[in-house]
Amino acid sequence: MRYSSTSEAIINTSPKCICISVNSEGKAGELSDILSNDSAKELDSLLSELSFSGKPGETLFLPRSGTREFHILVAGIGDPQALKENDVLKIGPAIAAAIKSNKMKELSVALDHFGSISPLNLGRQIIDAIETSTYSFDTYKSEKSGEPTLTQVTFHCLENETAALDETIRLAHAVNTGRHYARTLGNEPGNVCTPFYLAQQAKQLGKDYPDIETNVLDEEELEKMGMGAFVSVSKGSTLPGKLITMEYYGTDKKSAPYVLVGKGITFDTGGISLKPGAQMDEMKFDMCGSASVMGVMKAIAELKPKLNVVGVIAAAENMPAGNASKPGDIVTTLSGQTVEILNTDAEGRLVLCDTLTYVERFKPAAVIDIATLTGACIVALGHCTSAVMGNDQTLVDQLLAAGQQSHDKAWQLPLWDDYQSQLDSPFADMQNIGGKGAGSITAGCFLSRFTKSYPWAHLDVAGTAWVSGGKEKGATGRPVPLLMQYLVNQLAS
Repeated sequence: MRYSSTSEAIINTSPKCICISVNSEGKAGELSDILSNDSAKELDSLLSELSFSGKPGETLFLPRSGTREFHILVAGIGDPQALKENDVLKIGPAIAAAIKSNKMKELSVALDHFGSISPLNLGRQIIDAIETSTYSFDTYKSEKSGEPTLTQVTFHCLENETAALDETIRLAHAVNTGRHYARTLGNEPGNVCTPFYLAQQAKQLGKDYPDIETNVLDEEELEKMGMGAFVSVSKGSTLPGKLITMEYYGTDKKSAPYVLVGKGITFDTGGISLKPGAQMDEMKFDMCGSASVMGVMKAIAELKPKLNVVGVIAAAENMPAGNASKPGDIVTTLSGQTVEILNTDAEGRLVLCDTLTYVERFKPAAVIDIATLTGACIVALGHCTSAVMGNDQTLVDQLLAAGQQSHDKAWQLPLWDDYQSQLDSPFADMQNIGGKGAGSITAGCFLSRFTKSYPWAHLDVAGTAWVSGGKEKGATGRPVPLLMQYLVNQLAS
């Protein structure tokens, strides 16, 4: 797919199909630089005849007719003076759906004809919607989806907006490249996407993008290093765990990197604390935190920003076996703290805690871990919003702002000391679960005990990393947009 911007009038570019807006009164914007007077009158007549309401999310496709040599795609924008964010967010997906259903090959969008909607915001939203609508995962299907019909989208804007729009297109391309990659990794079945597979994919990223340096530590090395919590999870599988690092240096290596840590449980049975059988197939998505980190690293390599980013993946499979951890076992973490394992299905925090200690060696500017960590997060926030908590309010605020900008939202949960006592153990420094109440928060409290040497935030994406059940089931690629927006924002700080 090619996206470009121009300040040239659409009528001078021999368009195949143009996209314009119509408000809730059925009125199109000023069209003198797009349509002839006769065509404009024809459009007004058709809109009235077809009772087009102009509501946000409504579209109308008008094939070429008469002397008009191009198709028209009309997109409703509602009342320009009373547009809400959710109204604006309906426009891009509606345009993408109309493109797909009408099999358009080329589209010219008159961004300056959409009233008060920011051309940059709308352009980004349209790209995101088109890329989402054309994504498919059909690797294991006999009948493939085929290539999208659309090949070119040209955004027409004012001359003083083209430079900023070009940067928006670059960012949107990078984000969607990374997001698609994350979705595909998440959608792979557990018998394909193993810790070894993730390591191979990381190495391939290093080959495809020389700016990325990849290193893989095997389970044996992790055990020698003292990662007792990590190995307590991976040892129950015949597939050894891996600690994968991907380093990108876009500026002086002395500059502190931003470190992303991804939970990579490639399949989670719950271990000895076995999960119920229903929907256990979806536990292949328990590595979506790591998929998002790999997606960000791919997007960063595409965008090539002048900052340093390190992606670290804790990859393991959580299986029941004769040598698997048992409830009541006590392990020693890389930090030296001991953990009583009361529930082997609270394994994500065990691989993460050792990894969060490991990343101290990078002397990070900030550390963000991303994990499908708790079902309690879905109870609290549903499937629209990721949870965020951390030990540095500035970092948390930056992530919340990035979520708003990228429409990949997060919500802060409290990480107060009041909850820490729920992790008290009579036999070890802490236990790995905190009881029935505030499960997402106590999981965050557990991780916080391993992050005292740097600014840290935790993203619980259990509700947002994949769509559960039905024909739409699959990985979403979130929170790649949020993380990329956060990293890009650091360039301006």
